[in-house]
Amino acid sequence: MNGTRRHMGSNSLGHAAAITRETLPPMHPAGRPFVLGGIAATLALRKVSAPLGVLAGLGTLATAAFFREPVRVPPERSDLVVAAADGTVSLIEEAAPPAELGLSDEPRTRVSVFLSVFDVHVQRMPVTGVVERAAYRPGKFLSADLDKASEDNERNSLLVRTDAGHDVVVTQIAGLVARRIVCQVGEGERHQVGRTYGLIRFGSRVDTYLPHGSHVLVRKGQRTIGGETAIAETAPIAARD
Repeated sequence: MNGTRRHMGSNSLGHAAAITRETLPPMHPAGRPFVLGGIAATLALRKVSAPLGVLAGLGTLATAAFFREPVRVPPERSDLVVAAADGTVSLIEEAAPPAELGLSDEPRTRVSVFLSVFDVHVQRMPVTGVVERAAYRPGKFLSADLDKASEDNERNSLLVRTDAGHDVVVTQIAGLVARRIVCQVGEGERHQVGRTYGLIRFGSRVDTYLPHGSHVLVRKGQRTIGGETAIAETAPIAARD
């Protein structure tokens, strides 16, 4: 009887642990130093003042939430460009791609997604393909929701070529509070759509430049889920040409 109870208790604990893992998203590795520092500060402050310890603990929880990296399931269709970030579509306009990528300055449709401090801040590959170019450019730290943030702010851009031959550009842009852009992929690497490739700390914006002839599937003000929301449908190369 005791053995049966222990077995049932073990199953219950295992089930609870599984639910917890599914409910609480994992954390991006870049957030671990901040969270560990917050835990250390919380333990230290508790010895001085209980209220300060509580505040530090809440701050640590908020930091862990900021660096969350939930599992995402991208659409199976290879002709779609998905959102590279969680956030709100702030702009849909024609614009030249970042000059540092060496592309022509012919305007392309650009979909800009603004990330508030409450959004998931990891960036995900918008398509499956090879990173043809990666370029970082220092700049200002204007509010990321301003139109000129795409041109003036610090940024990191990738040119990704899909198996179908489409060129997709995705740009991480620092914001008013953001002071650190993390990019974990390099030129010549092939990555799957939806894979986490980077992070912008504390408020930012992500621009996606679509291939010519693409049909935009989102509108200004719409919420996007990085790695899942389809923002555009690409045209076949023959039809595009």
